[in-house]
Amino acid sequence: MFRWDVVGQNLFSQLFLNAAWTTLWIAVIAQTFGVIIGLFLALMRVSRFPFLAWPVRFYVWLFRGSPVLVQILILYFGLPNVFPSLVTYITVYSATLIALSLNEGAYMSEIIRAGITSVDTGQMEAAKSLGMRYSLAMRRIILPQAARVIIPPLGNEFNNMLKTTSLASVIGLFELTYTAQVYGSQGFVIFELLIVATLYYLVLTTLWGYIQNWIERRIDPDRATKAGLREQKGWTGRVLSFGSPRSDWTLGGGPPPGK
Repeated sequence: MFRWDVVGQNLFSQLFLNAAWTTLWIAVIAQTFGVIIGLFLALMRVSRFPFLAWPVRFYVWLFRGSPVLVQILILYFGLPNVFPSLVTYITVYSATLIALSLNEGAYMSEIIRAGITSVDTGQMEAAKSLGMRYSLAMRRIILPQAARVIIPPLGNEFNNMLKTTSLASVIGLFELTYTAQVYGSQGFVIFELLIVATLYYLVLTTLWGYIQNWIERRIDPDRATKAGLREQKGWTGRVLSFGSPRSDWTLGGGPPPGK
């Protein structure tokens, strides 16, 4: 029989708060390193030197074509067997962070490359005509414009990263999923504690959804225009997404110009 009292007792327990914090900081660090790796790989891929693209293609093929779970297991169990000197360095935390970062780097490289190629090539040519070096033009002209294309999928990748950390439970990392499994098995309440873990995942991803929407609005080049339209629309327009712009005519001052 499902025990709601167990869910209530553990919902705000220090045990799950610590597990949620572990899930969050691992996701943040892994995503950060994944973005950095992906940026360098993307720049190599779009470089004017073709020989730099081949290692990137192999890297993306390897990490996108194999499961994250397998990569975690290879790093944690395989590397220490091949290189015994790494036993003291390969912990559950380091193996998880390295595996998630390397895997995310492969996906982010494609996302960033797509953002860079979405910028018109004339932008780079104009920058060079002004005497800018390739690196300076990429940093000041291309990447800021590419960010508008990169940010939305990057936000989705971080949302997915928050949930992918659960794969580290197979090597004994006490994040949300493994915490629910271990302490749930002791009292035969695994299902109840998995519900608690699920609620924490939902809270984390929902909060990130609001943050992502705020970031996307901030980088939207048309936000000023959209803000002006929201100000012009009446209550029905803002709530129900229809209705004519508010004007003197709606306030009883006669029809708008041209009517």
